[in-house]
Amino acid sequence: MDLNKIYSAFEHIKEKKILVLGDYCLDKYVYSDPAEDDISLETGMTAWQIYGKKMAAGAAGTITNNIRALGAETICVGIVGDDGEGYDLLKELKKIGADTRYIIVSDEITTATYLKTMRKQENGEYKEDTRLDFRNRSITSEALFDRLAENFEKAIEEADGVIVSDQFFERNSGVVGDYLRIKINEYAKKYDIPFLVDSRAFAREYKGMYIKCNNYELMKYCGAKGDPENLDDVLCGGMEMKNEVEHSIFITCNKDGIKVFEDEIHHVPTYPVSGEIDVTGAGDASNAGIIISLALGLSPTEAAMIACCVSSITIQQLGTTGTATVEGVKQRLVTVNDMMK
Repeated sequence: MDLNKIYSAFEHIKEKKILVLGDYCLDKYVYSDPAEDDISLETGMTAWQIYGKKMAAGAAGTITNNIRALGAETICVGIVGDDGEGYDLLKELKKIGADTRYIIVSDEITTATYLKTMRKQENGEYKEDTRLDFRNRSITSEALFDRLAENFEKAIEEADGVIVSDQFFERNSGVVGDYLRIKINEYAKKYDIPFLVDSRAFAREYKGMYIKCNNYELMKYCGAKGDPENLDDVLCGGMEMKNEVEHSIFITCNKDGIKVFEDEIHHVPTYPVSGEIDVTGAGDASNAGIIISLALGLSPTEAAMIACCVSSITIQQLGTTGTATVEGVKQRLVTVNDMMK
């Protein structure tokens, strides 16, 4: 690959504006020390004594955070609840300079929240223990879907690229329901900008745009048959999906890198990392790298190279959903490029 071409493209990142449509969640970390545990007088059960907390925007928010860290502008389209978690989530997005004008605040839903309990270990470090998930199990109302479609239509006029985070498995229970998928397909044809979709359960319902999923999602939820750990099965399933969605796609394969399905299949290796890692948010970090690269006019394979570098940086940031910078990506691109020769 021509790294000078990629470096030249990076000089224009700050000129780009990416629309991030999808399921915004709040990642909330609370910290406790087993040595400080108390016993409840009322129940006799252990009462963890929380002495610290940290919050970050998750899911579509993680994508947004990584796009901002890399230097591009972001426009957020989604829904949060009219609750404390929704307030905290919007605060985190505004803190990083994201444009939240098109996020709807509604008392019809609960803000999706992942409450992660971090317990102090004997070595002084913290490790995630039990997680509590706050999720909507009901169907999103037609009125909210109409407002989302309206906001999406307004926001796309300002965008140089679109990333869709279709996070949840239940049909029509999140931001991206059936009606909005129809609109996304329409707009992908109408607008001459890259569209990238990361959908765990509904990837095959998008047409004419870039799709990204991992090898397990490909086999379990996207209709492909075979073993997600078997390379031949992944390549066969990926080509089937590429033909069905009528566009190039990306399949991430953990330590085996990213498979890019165009007219040919290209393999992009992962950047080698050592020591303990935390893969939380790695897929969303990859999404940020891919959509920024495509918006800069780089090829899908070049986008996958950048995505591998971005995610390799974030997984080395323990106990948080990390971010990467352009300078950090540049340093690792040399290694990935050499591995592809």
